[in-house]
Amino acid sequence: MKKKKTRIVVIGGGTGLSTLVRGLKHYAFDITAIVTVADDGGSSGRLRDDYDIPPPGDVRNVIAALSDVEPLVEQMFQYRFSQSDDLGGHSLGNLMLTALTDITGDFNHAIAEMSKVLNVHGKVIPASNKKVTLHAELQNGTYIVGESKIPLCKAPIKRVFLEPHNVKPLPAAIRAINRADYILIGPGSLYTSIIPNLLVKGIGEAIVRAKGHKIYISNLMTQKGETLHYTASQHVEAIHAHVGRPFIQSILINDMELPSLVKENYKEENAEPVEFDTAKLEQMGIDIIKKDIATIRNGFVRHHSKNVALWLNDYASMHNTKENTRNN
Repeated sequence: MKKKKTRIVVIGGGTGLSTLVRGLKHYAFDITAIVTVADDGGSSGRLRDDYDIPPPGDVRNVIAALSDVEPLVEQMFQYRFSQSDDLGGHSLGNLMLTALTDITGDFNHAIAEMSKVLNVHGKVIPASNKKVTLHAELQNGTYIVGESKIPLCKAPIKRVFLEPHNVKPLPAAIRAINRADYILIGPGSLYTSIIPNLLVKGIGEAIVRAKGHKIYISNLMTQKGETLHYTASQHVEAIHAHVGRPFIQSILINDMELPSLVKENYKEENAEPVEFDTAKLEQMGIDIIKKDIATIRNGFVRHHSKNVALWLNDYASMHNTKENTRNN
């Protein structure tokens, strides 16, 4: 009998999500990536406004990460034009997704067709099929409009919200959440990549209700303008506050002390390693998983996609074994 694939839903955006799925695709997972559509900067922002569509950039990166094509084809898909005033800053993949959306009249349909062309392992689903704008209310009472402007703010963020606030998720996203064995939140920019997905009406509620195990993959570093001095538990608290109730069951944190040189590099960005306040996390009833999940490149730290995927594969196998033992 063919073994059933472990169903994984990953939720986020930015480089964090694409890094994560690049490792997961090498294992026998049934992957669904739910990708933020809050971006309004750069090429994505221009196409979003010109064509009145969700921004394609984060979706493009996830498609590329999950694809199984010749490296040159992926390189072409990710190619960014630089020598033209009209095309400058646009990536070929963004233009292709925009063209397909214009042809089919549907952003999600365009993603599905592009996924076939690039032989994508799994499904890539936008958090919403419509254009949305991310707003932030700061602790000092100021309001910021636009995802790209939020990391530039000087005061701490109180909350973020979407306009229109009643934007609906795609039924396929809710189905994937309901069927998932594991739901992975993050890594990624807390207020601009992760939380916007959970604000789409129906997604946050579906995650809370879902039977799948909910794991937050902790960020390695804080982020200027978003999470300065945030501990791991404060990241979790912000996610819970925006959804309206606690739901994260486990947190995956890095079990490696970062070299002084790396910390110095981040000081210039006004960022620091996330403090893993394990006592507070335990108090919140969250299971803490410590693994070596970081890699250092050119003096900067990133999640090690292969290590995270290997851990999840082992973790899922162990849980499946326990489940089978209980059922027998």
